[in-house]
Amino acid sequence: MSERVMPGRTDGLITLGAADALWVDLTAGSAVPTAAGAFTCSPAHARVGYVLLGGHVVATVRMSGGQWSVPEGEVRRAAAELNAVGVDRRDLVRIGPFRGAPREEVDEETPLRWRRRITGELREPGGPERAARRDVGRSYHLAGIDWRQMLVEQTRDGTQRTWWLPRAVVRLLDAAEHAEARWAQASRTRRAGTAATEPPAHPGGPGRRRSARRRGSAGDEPRGPTAAPRPYNAELEGQLYSVLSKKPGTSRKVAGWACAVCRTAPAAVLDHCHEHGYVRAPVCQSCNTLERPDHLYSNDIRVANRYTRLFHTDTDAWLRHWHRCPGCRARTTLPLPHLAAWTAHTACRSLRPTHRAPRGRTPCGVLRVSWTGSQNTPRSCLLTVAVDCCPSGEHRVLARVPYREAVERFRVWLTETAPAVAAAAGPDRVDGLPAQSRPVIADTSGEGLALF
Repeated sequence: MSERVMPGRTDGLITLGAADALWVDLTAGSAVPTAAGAFTCSPAHARVGYVLLGGHVVATVRMSGGQWSVPEGEVRRAAAELNAVGVDRRDLVRIGPFRGAPREEVDEETPLRWRRRITGELREPGGPERAARRDVGRSYHLAGIDWRQMLVEQTRDGTQRTWWLPRAVVRLLDAAEHAEARWAQASRTRRAGTAATEPPAHPGGPGRRRSARRRGSAGDEPRGPTAAPRPYNAELEGQLYSVLSKKPGTSRKVAGWACAVCRTAPAAVLDHCHEHGYVRAPVCQSCNTLERPDHLYSNDIRVANRYTRLFHTDTDAWLRHWHRCPGCRARTTLPLPHLAAWTAHTACRSLRPTHRAPRGRTPCGVLRVSWTGSQNTPRSCLLTVAVDCCPSGEHRVLARVPYREAVERFRVWLTETAPAVAAAAGPDRVDGLPAQSRPVIADTSGEGLALF
């Protein structure tokens, strides 16, 4: 720690200016870029009682002289958590804009709402260029993270701009938003408890003045770390999404769990199988996005590089997650879009041509798979694996695989790749299956993408 930080220390507390300097010093080598004004620049506001650093909440304390301070140990703990985060700059998550996306709920006590902030700033005149200049008085960090250094802008069809952030940064910001929501909820609970135990007082009398002094500043309230999301232990297994999603308080209950796939970020949505209607598990926004293909139309999928993680790097975790659906587990298969992607990406891998490149050979074009019929008519369902955008215009169709053959190939591969998942599958493993499986349901809330 540099000498400029030391003079600000008083009994374990340091001033906001010293905390800014300490934060920059401790995170200098982090893979996630941080901002110098994490405690003193917008949207950080010490008077609300806390400051967000990554996914960590640091309480602010008002000293006797009116100066705001923070515990040095909490700053160091938040920096250590951030330094442990690895970032793959090629693993990107689209953060906007989305046409037809549902309107985000506004909670005045949870002001981060990072997706809304980023989209709002980038849509202003000047967009990323103006944001990059860090104009005076404008926010340039979120939870102490300088997101602009990680932002990737892409243009589609020469007109529409889209914005992307590395998956690790998205998870950090989601964790920060979740921690802030928990903090606000705990603060409301404390205030309600204090109000319930205070004796009634005449308006304007001494009791009211004492109550006002007790509520005088958020920094004077007792505080402690907010509860961490609890691990998901199959509490919702076997329940139908159509029933559970209509129950009051479901979204609040989901937010109390950690993501069932990555097990690090707080859950944000309830993932379910659109083919059978069963709930799988609560997952974070990042894992929910990873599960989506680049494009999903009524019967067509573009097989992107993200399937390397789904079917190779993190295979066991994703297969276990998909088989939380009793329908898929009993039939030892995957929903049709996932099975089609697996067939193209894995079973037909050897059929994909390559072309010469400066460093060896590179796979040809863009891999795509489509199908006719559905899983409800397996005799007539046919998967067609093709290559689009081939430089030479050749080998457009690579293979045509009947649905039943694709299912059998998947079962053999599952036994070899994830034996524990395969051992728990089969019709004799699950009771109470629906009489008829349901067709794939398209989700029209976001530009042809679907959750399945």
